[in-house]
Amino acid sequence: MEKLPSLKTLLLSYCRLSGTIPAAKGLCELIHLQEIDISNNNLSGTLPSCLANLTSLQRLDLSSNHFTGYISLSPLRTLTSLHILQLSSNLFQIPISLLPFFNHSKLKFLYCYGNEIYADIDMPNLTPKFQLENLDFSGQGDGGVFPKFLYYQHKLQYVDMSNIKMKGEFPHWLIGNNSKLDTLSLANCSLSGPLHLPIHSHVYISHLDLFSNYFTGSIPTEIGVSFPNLDSLYLSRNGLIGGIPSSIGKMSLLRVLELSNNRLSGIIPQDLTVGCISLSNLILSNNNLQGQIFPKHADFKELKLLWLDGNQFTGSIPYGIVNCTGLQILDVSDNHLSGSIPGWIRNLTSLEVMDLSQNNFSGNLPSNFGPQWIREVYLSKNRLQGALTNAFCNCSELMILDLRHNYFSGRVPEWIDKFSELSYLLLGYNNLEGEIPIQLCNLRQLSLVDLSNNNLSGHILPCISAASNWQKKVASYGYPGTYMKQPLEFTTKRVSYYFQGSILKLISGLDLSCNNLTGKIPTEIGNLRMIQVLNLSHNRLTGLIPQSFSSLSQIESLDLSYNNLNGKIPQLTQLHFLAVFSVAHNNLSGKTPEMVAQFATFENSSYEGNPFLCGPPLSKSCFPSPVTPRVPEEDKTDHKKDGGFMDMDAFYVSFLISYAIVLLTIAVVLYINPYWRRAWFYMMETSLTNFYYFLADNIPFVFRCY
Repeated sequence: MEKLPSLKTLLLSYCRLSGTIPAAKGLCELIHLQEIDISNNNLSGTLPSCLANLTSLQRLDLSSNHFTGYISLSPLRTLTSLHILQLSSNLFQIPISLLPFFNHSKLKFLYCYGNEIYADIDMPNLTPKFQLENLDFSGQGDGGVFPKFLYYQHKLQYVDMSNIKMKGEFPHWLIGNNSKLDTLSLANCSLSGPLHLPIHSHVYISHLDLFSNYFTGSIPTEIGVSFPNLDSLYLSRNGLIGGIPSSIGKMSLLRVLELSNNRLSGIIPQDLTVGCISLSNLILSNNNLQGQIFPKHADFKELKLLWLDGNQFTGSIPYGIVNCTGLQILDVSDNHLSGSIPGWIRNLTSLEVMDLSQNNFSGNLPSNFGPQWIREVYLSKNRLQGALTNAFCNCSELMILDLRHNYFSGRVPEWIDKFSELSYLLLGYNNLEGEIPIQLCNLRQLSLVDLSNNNLSGHILPCISAASNWQKKVASYGYPGTYMKQPLEFTTKRVSYYFQGSILKLISGLDLSCNNLTGKIPTEIGNLRMIQVLNLSHNRLTGLIPQSFSSLSQIESLDLSYNNLNGKIPQLTQLHFLAVFSVAHNNLSGKTPEMVAQFATFENSSYEGNPFLCGPPLSKSCFPSPVTPRVPEEDKTDHKKDGGFMDMDAFYVSFLISYAIVLLTIAVVLYINPYWRRAWFYMMETSLTNFYYFLADNIPFVFRCY
């Protein structure tokens, strides 16, 4: 660098540089440099003070490194020729007042996201010399009050201060003072109070993000008049009340409208369904909206995401949705919708996710109603019925099928193996019958199977262990579970465990509980080395617990209770992740597992109902009780004198002799007298017959559990 004294531009981004800047000898001597880009390296440490020599520098990009230090003490405060300063994705500590840059009169673009922002002492008598155009301040930290330097800015076009905790109300003056402002993002800033917006016809803002604050009151009635050019409006996760203003229908350019997780009420205004012709994302989840979803004449041809879950909508699925040919996600779950599921849904050829769960839909599923490319279907907790004959047989890309808590009957369809990408098969709590189809063994991507609480019979398929995702880490999947909102319930030991959200991407399990399955547990189940939940309880399984279960190294919940299993419990103490375990109410014998590691946490309820099982935590000991010492003769004499002692040895001997004499007398009488002998055998035969029919009529065995 010493040979390049007139160098004006130095570009070293993505060069795998490491260490500190002083290691680059001669950098500070290049006083004619106007542009430096050393972004996206592995540089660290504080900035050297000699950088203050670069007084001609106009653009400096230090982003995506590991630089540290307080900006107020760095040489950057002397580089007053800077036009563009990029500090993003480092470990700098930057004051929210931007006081170190107040003399940078040429500064227009400042990017500081991904650093630590802190509140400093306010200097009300000082005003900045800069007029910023782009300010990206998003990061983390407590910024105190809303920064005062913004009062003096009039040329702002882009402002992002997301994720900085600040006190105060919405700065409506910021929009009013900057007529060219295009983007304002104040998401997750802890701002509060009513949402006051300026009413100016010359405001051209297109992106307004106020997500996750504490704004209260209603959405301003004339918001559509104030911001007719809005492209995206994010007001989710606040405390807004009242209705959705009909003036939003004047935003003909609006593509994204997010109002979820508020306390909005009323109906979706008709002006919105007709006027917002460019809308692609409509997200109104978790409010108190009611009435029909929207009328038939709704014009949402560009709609891709429709999330209306968690409201009070009634009626049926409106036919107007059929016009949304580009719709990719349809979520109307957790409402009060009713009627049958329309067959025209198959015409939504772009649909990938459909969630109609937790409603009052009834009737049979239409034939081939599932769009061909759909990947996730959620219909749980409705009143659907009938056989699963061919409702989904054309859905070759299906990855999640959730039909739990309905009234479906018939068999698990044999065409199930057409879903080569199926990861979650959830059919629990229905009225399905018959055997588990062998075609299930052809599904190599399975990770969660719930067939519990049905009327399934037959044996557990040994080949089910062929499901490859039960033998490798589930985290490698990626896609399944990314949208699934309804919690996945596994019940064991009468306690329900729920898995929800992103954790579902890491869970694998098999639940066949509460059916009429018979036969032995296949030893091949032990090959499911990465399975975490296994529930085979409340069936009629017999035989031994396979020794191969000791290979279930990732198992967290194992429930084999309420079966007819026998034999000893295999060595399972090496299952270090096991948190829930039950073999209660079987015919197991021998000693319980040693009370070490996680097995020390399992209580009596994990083993109860096995009469031949012994050892802790059960009260029954596996060793005979110690012999009671004989009482000395002199003590016996004393007890006899008191009248409170019985000679037990003499009692036992006399009882046995008397019993033997009675039996011998009966035998002699029956041998001598043929009449009494025939009467005796006839009485015994009649008694045994009556006893058999008494048991058959009064003690039926119930296999189904609820």
